[in-house]
Formats: sequence, C-alpha cells, structure tokens
Amino acid sequence: MTAVIETAADAAAGGAEPPRPAGRAGVVLRRFVHNRGALAGGAVLLLLFVLAFAGPLISHWDYTHIDYTALREGPDSRHWWGTNRIGQDVFAQTVRGLQKSLLIGLMVALFSTVLASLAGACAGYFGGWTDRLLMFGIDLLLVFPAFLIIAIISPRLRGGWIAFVGLLAVFGWMITARVVRSMTLSLKEREFVQAARYMGVGPFRVIWRHILPNVASFLIIDATIAVGGAVMSETALSYFGFGVQSPDVSLGTLIASTTGGAVTYPWMFFFPAGLLIVFVLAVNLAGDGLRDALDPTGGREKKNREKKNKREKSR
Repeated sequence: MTAVIETAADAAAGGAEPPRPAGRAGVVLRRFVHNRGALAGGAVLLLLFVLAFAGPLISHWDYTHIDYTALREGPDSRHWWGTNRIGQDVFAQTVRGLQKSLLIGLMVALFSTVLASLAGACAGYFGGWTDRLLMFGIDLLLVFPAFLIIAIISPRLRGGWIAFVGLLAVFGWMITARVVRSMTLSLKEREFVQAARYMGVGPFRVIWRHILPNVASFLIIDATIAVGGAVMSETALSYFGFGVQSPDVSLGTLIASTTGGAVTYPWMFFFPAGLLIVFVLAVNLAGDGLRDALDPTGGREKKNREKKNKREKSR
C-alpha cells in the first residue's frame, strides 16, 4: 500500500497523471477475454461471419451456377466441398445460406430486442392503463401458436426474406419485454429516477437516459442468445418450406434438400448441418461468457454451486 502511494506521489510530482482505473467496458472485456469458453465462442463466431461474407468472394462459383460436368461429385480442387444433385457448388451454396441465416438472425434479434425494451420499459414506467394494455397484448401474443401462424402467413408474404424477418421478430419479443417490465418497476423507485422526475425531466427522456442503460446488460445477453434462437427458427421454418423461398437459399433449405442423400452423398448434408451446429454452440458459449462478464456475481454463484455439488457427490 505504501509503495502504491509513493508511486502515485512520484508520478504527480513529475507532472504525470496517476493511472486511472479501467472503465466498465474495459472490465467487462477483460472478464470476457479471460473466459476461455467465451473467447473460443467469440472467435468461432467471427470466423463464421468472415466465411459467410468473404466466402463468395474467394469462390470460383456462384451459388446459382450449374456445372453439368460434375453432378453429385465429391470434394476436389474445382469444387472444394463437392457439388449437389444438379451440379451446383456446395461451398458457394453453403456460404450463401450461412450468410442469409446470419443476416436473418441478426435482424430478428435487433428488432425484437428494440421492441421488447421499449414495450417493457413503457409498461413498467407508466403503469396504469398503459401497463394493462401492453401486458394484455403481450399475453395475447404468447397464447398464439407462433410457429403455425408464421407457417401460414410466410408463403403469402410479398416482401421476401425482409418480411419474413419482421414476422419472426413480431413473435420473438414478449418474454424479454416482461423481464424488462419487472426490472423497470424496480428501477423507477430508485433515487436517481425519482430525482430526474422531480426535476421535470420528461418520461421518455427518463426511460432513455436512466431506465434502458440500467437494463442494457440483460438486453445485450438476451440479444446475443436471440441470434442463435432466430437462426434455429429460420432453419426449422425453411426446412419445412415456410421460410426462405427458392431460388434463394439458407441453411434450412440446404439441409432440407439434402437430407435424403445424407448417407449416400454426405458432403451435401454435413457441411450446412455442421456449420449450423457450430454456430449455435458458439453463440451459447459467447452468451454465457457475456453473462458472466456483465454479471460476475451470478457467475461466481454458479461456480460455487458446482463446487458444492462436486463435494457432496464425493462424499
């Protein structure tokens, strides 16, 4: 302790500023980097995004091109991941499908998180009839069979995959909104929110400057995990023909079209299916790492419970 004080005094005497403590962003980044699982998940996600958006640039084939001299050919120097039943390059098709699935997952997570944060914060802050109406709408949407409704409506949409993104987002925000509402109910009784209200700050400005920043940690974690959930939903719907429509492709359409030949022509099935599995695992690892980095108390409690369970089992 004495050495630290002397070092700070020497720095001040020499005209240099003493070292400042790292901000919250730096602390969160340091915790995330020190989590090996989270770091691995983040690195894999980065590599998948690079593959999805740089892959079409390095491929000699477009996802729509057909090579009539190579039908159902295995991987070779011309077709790195082989070809499908009509001679289309599997690598070009897979990276295009990965790109489309990632775009859909990101946009759905973004739209649903924004909608959930605004609806939940307004319901919790205003209360009264605003809360009742918003909660009634949320409960009503939770009762609807989302998968069935999307399956019925999506083939009739004229906006293409953008309209499909909006449809997925409409049915993907309700649980998050209820959590944000409960957090807002607690936050609006805090001193800094009460002080802002007494000073005449408008309600929407209070929500924007005081409520939402204090639920941002939860929203970041939820949005990260929602990307994986949205990709899985898109894949399931596209697998049954209710998602991305031909001639465009996604991981779901590729898996659906190659399931029958998974044993005979494994390269056509296992590349898109393998990328989907890797992506979901990486999102879960990164989401867990973000949760522990933003909420270290919860992470420590989880580790303590695991250690306690191990001690009990050893007895």
